[in-house]
Amino acid sequence: MGGRGERRGLTPMFQRKKPELPLHPGDEAPDFALPDSTGALRRLSEFRGRNVVLWFYPKARTPG
Repeated sequence: MGGRGERRGLTPMFQRKKPELPLHPGDEAPDFALPDSTGALRRLSEFRGRNVVLWFYPKARTPG
């Protein structure tokens, strides 16, 4: 991720539904979707029952 078009593409996804209550340690995370490194949309629910680590880092040769 890193281009402006990509960021704009993600914005509506997060504005569709806001959490109704704040999350606390031990709460189940709400389902959400983000593009993976190949651009394919992946949902958290695809990994149900497995440990998941979200790793955000700047794309190579970007100022991020």
